[in-house]
Parts: sequence; C-alpha cells; structure tokens
Amino acid sequence: MAVSSDILRTWRAPRQVVSDLAAEGRREDKAVGWLFVACGLIFVAQWPRLARVAFETQAEVAQLMAYELLAWIFVWPLFFYVLAGASWLVLKVFRAGVTAFEARLSLFWAFLAATPAGLLYGLQSGLNGPGLATSAVGAVWIAAFFLFWAQGLRAVIARKD
Repeated sequence: MAVSSDILRTWRAPRQVVSDLAAEGRREDKAVGWLFVACGLIFVAQWPRLARVAFETQAEVAQLMAYELLAWIFVWPLFFYVLAGASWLVLKVFRAGVTAFEARLSLFWAFLAATPAGLLYGLQSGLNGPGLATSAVGAVWIAAFFLFWAQGLRAVIARKD
C-alpha cells in the first residue's frame, strides 16, 4: 500500500498499520527511508517559522535554514536511532521479545505518521507566531507521535504472542 495511505490509516488504526508493516519482514531500507522523509518534511515545515524569525530579528533566513537543515538531516536522525536503541533495551529488560528492528520500525513510522500535524504546526507557528493555537497544534503533534509509537510497540509485542 502507498505510504500516504498508510499514514492516513495510522490516524485511525495505528496498531493495525504497524502490524502490517512488521509482517512485511525486515526492511531496513524502508525504515531508514521513513526516518529521512519525516526529517525532511519537518525541515520543510520549519520554513514559515524561520521566515518569521528572520523578519522579526533581521537575521539571515539562509543562515537559519542552514542550521535547521544540519539539525534535521544529521542530528535528529542520530537522536532517533539512539532513542530506538534505548527503547529496545528497555523492552529487552522487560522481556517483551521485540527485536531492535521492530523498535526502530515503531519509532520511525510513528514519527513519519505524525508529520502531517508537524507540517500544520510549522504553518501555524509561521503565520501566527507563538500563542495558544500554536501550542495546541504542537501538543496534538507530540501526542499523536507518542500515541502512534506506543501503539506500534504494542503491535509488535502482540505479534510475539
């Protein structure tokens, strides 16, 4: 199924989508691709906010974008790999029987599936700036990410039973 269709399905049934993705077997290339696509989309989502910051502070927008690019293409993927490894170790301590790949799959897919809310957050923060509405959209984005991640981990744990 197409990735965009799976993202839409994740907003309705996250456990089922992750279970279907895990059933495809170990596809490290897809998992890494999802992580980099998600990081790239969130980088693009930052453009309206960066334009606003550059206008308000008289900073160079190109310089701000260069820093964001460095962060989202190099630093954040490493952070997500470390986070996936840490979650796998925690699950291993609790004897959940989840492989390291399944921990990465759950985390990377959750991040990609939550990017529509991240794109909306970037647009909101760029157009309206800081405020209650921006915070609310950010909270939805973070909540969706953690919900998708938790449901994904539950799906891969349930596959072991």
